[in-house]
Amino acid sequence: MPHLTVATQCFRSARLGERRGRHTSARAKNGFTLLEVLVATLIMGIAIAGILSGLSGAARNASRLTEYDRAAILARQKMDELLVDHRAPRGVMQAGTFDAAQSGGTPSGWRARTSVFEAAPSAFVLERIELEIWWMNGSTRRAFSLEGYRRSIQ
Repeated sequence: MPHLTVATQCFRSARLGERRGRHTSARAKNGFTLLEVLVATLIMGIAIAGILSGLSGAARNASRLTEYDRAAILARQKMDELLVDHRAPRGVMQAGTFDAAQSGGTPSGWRARTSVFEAAPSAFVLERIELEIWWMNGSTRRAFSLEGYRRSIQ
């Protein structure tokens, strides 16, 4: 082929390029390269790790909120009992535990103290009730405190 003209050589090069291009595009349509698969796998792994981390945090928050909701319900029930019970001694710390059915199986209890907040010259006294609800979260003791006031007769 030493006697081929430049135009013929260019024409042959162009035809070979077309064939190569068709062959390359057909191969690309058949599948992905190993590098593309590895990059896609890496991206999916990062995305899944982020999603699982977010779900784990959401589950912990939901559990913690459930504990606080249960404590708030128990505190309200106990405070209602203490507000109605005028026989409770003043200045004495009272304590008890909640039934496992009430507390969802979590060890929990309460402490309360009734004290005189303000005494009026009349026969009425304003009493302060301090209530603390506690529960165990594993080995950690959590607590929720609230106060209530009631009017009583001296």
